[in-house]
Amino acid sequence: MSINAPIARRLTPALLIRSMLFAAGQGLLSVLFSIAAILALPLPYRVRYRLVSRWTHWNLWWLDKTCGLDHRVVGEDNAPEQPCIIFCKHESAWETLALQRYFTPQVWVIKRELLWIPFFGWGLATLRPIAIDRSASRAGLEQILTQGRERLNDDCWVVIFPEGTRVAPGERHRYRQGGAALAERTGYPVLPVAHNSGDFWPRNSFIKYPGTVQLAIGPAIESTGRSAAEINRLAENWIESTVENLRNGQSCSGVTRRTSGRESETVEENSQRV
Repeated sequence: MSINAPIARRLTPALLIRSMLFAAGQGLLSVLFSIAAILALPLPYRVRYRLVSRWTHWNLWWLDKTCGLDHRVVGEDNAPEQPCIIFCKHESAWETLALQRYFTPQVWVIKRELLWIPFFGWGLATLRPIAIDRSASRAGLEQILTQGRERLNDDCWVVIFPEGTRVAPGERHRYRQGGAALAERTGYPVLPVAHNSGDFWPRNSFIKYPGTVQLAIGPAIESTGRSAAEINRLAENWIESTVENLRNGQSCSGVTRRTSGRESETVEENSQRV
């Protein structure tokens, strides 16, 4: 667990009320923006994206105001100017919101069932996600390779959660080959992203804990001349070691000192303060 993560997981009335306020606001925003997304379908994709993606910005603002959960970013200088493939650790719903602030426009590789969620799924469908059937692995891989190439050629960031599902803090699953195969086939680099969001917004949890999520953007991994297995290995090594360093308050390999967020501290400075 992170050095600035909640020490106790005891449910208090204040935590419950704050989480309820956030959920109510998020639900209202989902309905409003989903309707806006459907009405905006005749508009060009990028105009529609700019409109609908404001949903994530409002959610992050509301999360800070209600639950006291903000974030800090290091390594923004590592992001290339042109969109590429993002490999991100998946511990929470938080990162699906936060990445929208730094990589636009972007599409996700998601399970198709998410599109069936009323309002949220309808709005999500307008943003051209790569929605796969996880029970049909071969068809899903072909979908990632075909649609992923199309999205990249359209100058969209492609966000992939290589473990395929959310994992609890401290856990790790096997990195799947789909994203690495896309990088190998297309020649686009992979940008690894690590964070500790699961310490504050646990998977499948209604309660959100106050604090500061640390998010680190690593050096891009060139895919030209590398196999999918090697790309996966390099990305996994950086992401998993960086997640551990973030939780221990240590410096992150290949990450610059410039930061973003409400305060201008480095990860190292934050660990010393706490």
